[in-house]
Formats: sequence, structure tokens, C-alpha cells
Amino acid sequence: MKVLLIKDVYKLGRAGDVKRVADGFGRNYLLSQGLAVLATPGALKQTDHIRAQATIRRNAINTEMGSIADQVKGVVVAFGVKAGETGKLYGSITNHMVAEAINQKLGTKVDHHQVEMQPIRNLGEFKAHVRLTVDLTPEIKVIVHREGETPAQLAQQPVAEEKAA
Repeated sequence: MKVLLIKDVYKLGRAGDVKRVADGFGRNYLLSQGLAVLATPGALKQTDHIRAQATIRRNAINTEMGSIADQVKGVVVAFGVKAGETGKLYGSITNHMVAEAINQKLGTKVDHHQVEMQPIRNLGEFKAHVRLTVDLTPEIKVIVHREGETPAQLAQQPVAEEKAA
């Protein structure tokens, strides 16, 4: 099925693009959510207009979200968790937990769907991306340490090992 995107769709394309998608995805998601229309000859005549409108909308949203992106960029979130001797966690750190920590720290409204990361199951430092818009994806640092330790102790351990080597 060929569709004309009306709005930006993450990992598919920008507004005004003509894409070939699976019938079920197009019918059940894109068309029903109003994100796309069937790529008919009449609809294809409107691609330039749709692209221009989407560019204006995208720029407005990016300026609004720019201040939030500046706040989120470089944020360090630390979690004290129980872990085994090998550094494997007795649970995992999920994008829900990271989103809650960001919201508590900054007072923003970041949804867990916007946090892109795999569940963390080991001690250490990890990077996660917060997808605010298609163009704005600031990176944050997630530090996972044992309960009772401080994140500063965890950050000093690799430095001590480098000096010994």
C-alpha cells in the first residue's frame, strides 16, 4: 500500500513523503490515526503544500521544545540498586524509571515512550536518548551503582584502574 504522510512518523518518514507500507500498518495505524492518506493522484498533487505546512509546524515545535531539550541535555540520573558479585542487577532499570527520574529532577513531563534505551541489567554508566521531536533527541547519562555506594565512588573506580595499568 502506498501512502502519503501528512505528519512526521518516527522511523518511517517526514510529512509529504510517499511511502510503501504493509497493508495492515497503513490501514490500522497510519490512516486511522490521521498520520497519512492513500497516495492517490489527487493527493499527490498536494505534496508540496503538505511539506511546507509540516516544515512550519516542525519549526514551531522545535523552538518550543528547544528549551526543554537544553534542560534535559547532559542530565545525569543515578540509581542505587541491589546487585550480585558480578555486577548483574537483581532487576533492571527501565525507561519508565528513567523518565520518572528525569521528571522529578527537572519538573518536566517526559513520557516513558520518549526515552530510548534497552533495559539496563548491569552496574555502570549508560547513555539514553530522550526523543522530544523528530529533530530533538538530547542524550542523558544513566549511572547504576550498588546500594550504599555513591555515584562518585563508581566514577572514581575506572580512573583508579587506568592509573594502575
